[in-house]
Amino acid sequence: MSNEEIVDFSKEIIAEIEEGLTDELPFSQEVFTRLILERLEEAGHLEGAFSLYQEGRVKNAVYRIDGYAYDEDRSRLDLFTTIYSGDLPANKIPSADVAKALNRALRFASACVDGLASQLEPANTDASDLARLIETESNKLSAIRILLLADGIVGNFTPPDEWRGKPLEFEVYDIVRLFRILGKGETRADIAVDLVSLIGNSLPCLHVPAQNDEYDAYLAVLPGKVLSQVYDRYGARLLELNVRAFLGLQGRKSVNAELRKTIAEQPSMFLAFNNGIVATVDDLVVAKNIAGGLDIHSLQGLQIVNGGQTTASLHRARRKDSLSLDHVSVPVKIIKVGGADLSEMVASISRAANRQNTVQLADFSANDPFHQQIETLANTTWLDDGKGRWFYERARGSYLAAEQSAAYRKSDQNNFRQQTPKHRRLSKLDVARYLSALLGLPDKVCLGGQKNFQSFMQRLKDEPSPAPDQVWFKRLIAIAILYRAAEKKIRGLKFPAYGAQITAYVVSGLLRRTGGRVDYDRLWSKQNISPELENLIADWSVNLNEIMRRSAGQKNPSEWFKKADCWKDIQDQLPTLEDPLPPELSYANIDGNLTVPATATHSAADYERIARCMQIPSAIWMEVAERGQKTGTIHWRVAGICRTLASYAAGDWEKKPSAKQAKPALDAVLAAERAGLVNTQG
Repeated sequence: MSNEEIVDFSKEIIAEIEEGLTDELPFSQEVFTRLILERLEEAGHLEGAFSLYQEGRVKNAVYRIDGYAYDEDRSRLDLFTTIYSGDLPANKIPSADVAKALNRALRFASACVDGLASQLEPANTDASDLARLIETESNKLSAIRILLLADGIVGNFTPPDEWRGKPLEFEVYDIVRLFRILGKGETRADIAVDLVSLIGNSLPCLHVPAQNDEYDAYLAVLPGKVLSQVYDRYGARLLELNVRAFLGLQGRKSVNAELRKTIAEQPSMFLAFNNGIVATVDDLVVAKNIAGGLDIHSLQGLQIVNGGQTTASLHRARRKDSLSLDHVSVPVKIIKVGGADLSEMVASISRAANRQNTVQLADFSANDPFHQQIETLANTTWLDDGKGRWFYERARGSYLAAEQSAAYRKSDQNNFRQQTPKHRRLSKLDVARYLSALLGLPDKVCLGGQKNFQSFMQRLKDEPSPAPDQVWFKRLIAIAILYRAAEKKIRGLKFPAYGAQITAYVVSGLLRRTGGRVDYDRLWSKQNISPELENLIADWSVNLNEIMRRSAGQKNPSEWFKKADCWKDIQDQLPTLEDPLPPELSYANIDGNLTVPATATHSAADYERIARCMQIPSAIWMEVAERGQKTGTIHWRVAGICRTLASYAAGDWEKKPSAKQAKPALDAVLAAERAGLVNTQG
């Protein structure tokens, strides 16, 4: 990489920061932190990271953090500290400034353990909740990691090895590393595993030479603890940096149970019982040992294409369950691709190796047909004015690449920026977030970008749906407009905590309360929301903030909001709608189809009846239909409507009742209750 490339990348970052400055976010450092955390999460480096500026004093010493993440599975706390200057070209940051930033973050962690939460006012803020979490979980923490985000250049710096008896890790994301990850695009070569330093010695292997120059194979046995440590360092990037979307740690409970049982009760039998892992590498260092065999010293560009479940389960057993992996050994097959196309080779190996687990095409993220179709639709679907469109960043960094390609001619660059400005850029994580909210899964959204994406891809695999078309794409963009408008409004209200979670619950709550009957056509056409809907979002966010807090009770809010039980509790307490309704809600398509003109008038009473219908279980609807028709209490046509709603309820209300269905159906329930045929109160 050249200095000129880094300067250009820095200019792009500074321009985005200037665009992002608002009354709600008036400080460049906070905008920089938020931007970098979002981009690093998209790149798979972080999970569930939140920007949070918190500064104060303990005695005469200053503490400060700019963000945090807590990984419950790894029992690891990440604290972010930022150094931002806006200088061009980027300057070298003195080691003294790096040490100061590190120490301020560590002072915050120490203050939390010593009871900082009780000193912070008001009590219900991001900072006080984080302080309570650190105080409560400090004994369980496996490690603390301080991550420095900087727009300058950081040289060699040696941090302490531990903090309060816990391993201390220090990572630097300076402008050079950020360019490598977010600008140029990170390569597999950035995943480097030094086996000698991890194991204490090299790894004996059996070499199977290539027969057609396409690949070399190496068979070895890897200590389970080492595999867990590698996952600790690189996480899901080991499994999805190339083409494979890692589908989460849960997997099949029976498989996990067996793995855990073997680790706990018969660790020495793990090698015999487990199929092991299949991995690819860009390169590896091997050397002959004194016995005349081969040893592997290091691996470059490691990708686990089969065995993600094994890897994650071993890591969870060590970190979460505190099980020893000292006697666990894992068989590993390492493929070094030669003359063959690496991407195609990796995809082929992964598909073939995973056939035993019924892996479908939806297991592949960037190269998945679903994402390719969205990209095609984004490129071919123009706004109503015919002058602009949305950009779908199917492959990480493709927006920047397209922008740079257009930069060779000034006219092309201007056209690109006018047609696809940054605010119309859409990532894979965005799509997963918006569609999860649409499907009524705000708890999944609260897991964070990467984990929600994994959950989304798993649902796509388990419940295949028709291929996206232009109608579907316009509806996706309509939801994106609604979601982003809600984010902006809620950010402006300056809640002391959990703005992102409130946004997810507000959007899902509105869509549930309206039965999904939003005028998507209007949202697509106008590319914004009405002032009336903006005001409704503001009112709902205030109400939902109180409801969410009340639902959390004594639980840690950030963890509770990730639970399905939280959403189940909250959806029964959603605020009501009142007339006059915003235009997006008062006129809506009955079937949610964008091709149907929006002519059905809705009132707050209509939505209230729809919500009441969705609180009645399938069995009751069937009783009303069968007993009501049999006794002549209700008309046979109304009984048919009740049977339809029974099927909707059985499908967990994936299909919602219409206003025309809701009124006669509720009248039928009331008539059946009065006749003593059903009891909806029990």
